[in-house]
Amino acid sequence: MLTPLDIHNKEFKRGFRGYDIDEVDEFLDEVIKDFESLYKENLELKEEIRKQQEHLSRYKETEDALQNTMLLAQKVLEESKRNAEKEAELVLWEARKKAEQIISSAHDQVTEKLKKVEQLKAVEKQLKARLKSFLSAQLEMLESSVLDVEQVQDSLGREEVICDPVEDNRD
Repeated sequence: MLTPLDIHNKEFKRGFRGYDIDEVDEFLDEVIKDFESLYKENLELKEEIRKQQEHLSRYKETEDALQNTMLLAQKVLEESKRNAEKEAELVLWEARKKAEQIISSAHDQVTEKLKKVEQLKAVEKQLKARLKSFLSAQLEMLESSVLDVEQVQDSLGREEVICDPVEDNRD
C-alpha cells in the first residue's frame, strides 16, 4: 500500500513532449493531501476498531461472567428449593410421628382411665353388696333385738315400760 511519502517522493521520467511538470506536481500535491488525509483517517478508524474490539471483548467477558453467575445462581436456587422441600418433608414426617405419639399416648391414657372406671365400678358393686349385706345383717339384728325386747316384755307382762333415757339422766 502506498503511503503519502511514497507519492511525494515519486519521480516520473521525462519524455519529449511529456506532461507539464508543474501541473503534474500540483496534481500530485493535491493527491498527496487527500491521500494523507485518507491514510490518517484509515489509521484512526483502525485504532477505533481495535478499541471497539477491546470493548467488545470486555463486554463478552462480562456477559460470560454474568451468564456463569446466572447459571450458578439458578443452580443454587434449585438446590435451595430441593433442600427446602426435603426439610419440609422432614418437618411433616416429624410432625406426623409426633401426632401419632400424642394420639397413641392419649389412646393409652383413655384406655387406662376406662380400666380405672371399670375397676371403680367393680369396687362400687362390691361396696354396694357389702353395704347391702351389712344393712341386712343390721336389720336382722334390729328385728331380732326388737323381737327379744317384745319377748322380754311379754314375759314380764306388758305393764312394765322400758325406761325412758331422759328419765334415767335425772338421778
